[in-house]
Amino acid sequence: MIVCKFGGSSLASADQIRKVCDIVLQDRRRHIVVASAPGKRHDSDIKVTDLLISYANAVLSGYEGAQERGAICSRFAGIAEELELERDWYSFVSDDLDRRIRLYGGDSQDLTHALKAAGEDCCARLLADYLQALGEDAEYVDPLEAGMLLRLENGQTLVEEESYERLAQLRRRHSIVVFPGFFGGDRSGRVRTFSRGGSDISGAILAAAIKAEVYENWTDVDGVYVVHPSLVRDPEGVREITYTEMRELAYAGFTVLHEEAISPTQLRGIPVNIRNTNNPSSPGTRIVSVRDNYDSIVTGIAGSKGFTLLHLSKHLMNREVGFAMRVLSILADLSIPFEHMPSGIDSLSIVIRSHNIPAEKEAIVVHRLRTELGVDQVSVNRQIGIVMIVGEAMAQTVGVTARAATALSRAGVNLELIIQGASEISVIFGVREAFVNYAVKELYKEFFS
Repeated sequence: MIVCKFGGSSLASADQIRKVCDIVLQDRRRHIVVASAPGKRHDSDIKVTDLLISYANAVLSGYEGAQERGAICSRFAGIAEELELERDWYSFVSDDLDRRIRLYGGDSQDLTHALKAAGEDCCARLLADYLQALGEDAEYVDPLEAGMLLRLENGQTLVEEESYERLAQLRRRHSIVVFPGFFGGDRSGRVRTFSRGGSDISGAILAAAIKAEVYENWTDVDGVYVVHPSLVRDPEGVREITYTEMRELAYAGFTVLHEEAISPTQLRGIPVNIRNTNNPSSPGTRIVSVRDNYDSIVTGIAGSKGFTLLHLSKHLMNREVGFAMRVLSILADLSIPFEHMPSGIDSLSIVIRSHNIPAEKEAIVVHRLRTELGVDQVSVNRQIGIVMIVGEAMAQTVGVTARAATALSRAGVNLELIIQGASEISVIFGVREAFVNYAVKELYKEFFS
């Protein structure tokens, strides 16, 4: 069996949905189809999920949100009309939104989750309707009824382990299962959504649950590229990449696959295949446990903005037992997660995502470090970006970090920090945010031009 997930661009219009159904029906092993909400049809278009978020904000603010609501209903109705479906989709979507408001209107968080989920839910129902209109044995499956059990923890939506056993029952269905991505339900039956792009996660969980032969993730590009195509013209493609490499690159800004979608398939050894809905003949990129071939020393280069560097120093810090633990305890008290923590003999640097340490929390952290731990100096450097080179072949190659650092030096990019992971398959360079894209381009020149 194959689980195939289709992204928003693949379901943005009636023509795209026809392509999706052609792909599904070309291989009868494609047993479970995971649907995203319709995405952009063109550059100036608005994604359905963004319309739903705007609508939720309007309702929570006491407004009708008539414009957003009309746009959402019209979008689905227009697709259904082009597909010649019999159901009145404008009324169906409108009634569905009303039902969600009645059920969840008393809680702003619950209502936001429920309304955001409407895009994937309605799209899956529409896709199932179209497959049935083609004469196929297809059925829509509700994630809450099927057992996609989720929980909220520290602001994140996580899957409960028992979900895998519940969802495994989908193997027994003989029809094509059309499953909405992005959401599930908690133990009390309330709708819970993943972070943006969460349909990738839904597909990975389903692939793991049914022990799929492969998890196909269909999008609008031919696969994974060495760098983002918007930064480099005609970049090198990647035929094969490991889960570990992909997770590192996803962390640093690769958006072709949600970083949280890797763990479910990795733990069960299920290959992931990134494919292009608009070019189904392309083999795409395979994400696997172990690679047989390496096309280059570096597999990928990525950059990400929005980091803050907290640097502190104290004389003879290395002799204080538990010093780092006390620093992290201060961050934990304020619910501030950290990303990296390189250190020296008398100094310590902590990399934090900027949105996790707003100005009011920053002031408290600095005050507590000085008064409780007696640090000599504390500095906070915002507008930091990270640039990462990733490749399993790097671990067996001498001089990769030196080549990268030299290339950035020649380009005039000052390095705020350098971090090499213990596995030696990635090196992170901290730079000013304004230089992130420039640094990525220069590293691409060094290793691929």
